[in-house]
Amino acid sequence: MKKDLHPTYYPDAQVVCACGNTWTTGSTKQSIRTEVCSKCHPFFTGQQQRLIDIEGQVDRFYKKLQARQTYVDGKKAREDARTSPDRPIAELDLGIRPTAALEKAGITNVGQILSKLAEGEAGVLEIEGFGRKSLIDMKKKLRAMGYELPAAADEITV
Repeated sequence: MKKDLHPTYYPDAQVVCACGNTWTTGSTKQSIRTEVCSKCHPFFTGQQQRLIDIEGQVDRFYKKLQARQTYVDGKKAREDARTSPDRPIAELDLGIRPTAALEKAGITNVGQILSKLAEGEAGVLEIEGFGRKSLIDMKKKLRAMGYELPAAADEITV
């Protein structure tokens, strides 16, 4: 066997707890410091309500919980902003002519388009300079952005 392979064993190693309790045991270290022992641990003392926060684990957990809530709130806010009825029609990228025709008719945001579509396709097609192709493109873009089209918008009129 090799010489000096094993560490030195101390049969009378001193263990000191943060609460002040001390005892001796056998160890490879001469003195050991601990934060919790059987004299101060809530499980052994019957104080189950007391939390032991070693190295800020509870604080880290609450920080993670808060970060998660912030992420969920931000995601919901982005989703609400994405389907906002106050969104300008220019963001639909319908093209210059259809956008100008809608603006000329006094329709400046998505909410107004949706209310016009609730009356039916015929109401939208009556807008001068706004044709069937523009209507089809507008419906596709609204659905792609997450908007719910009214039931009257799905009826095909000639």
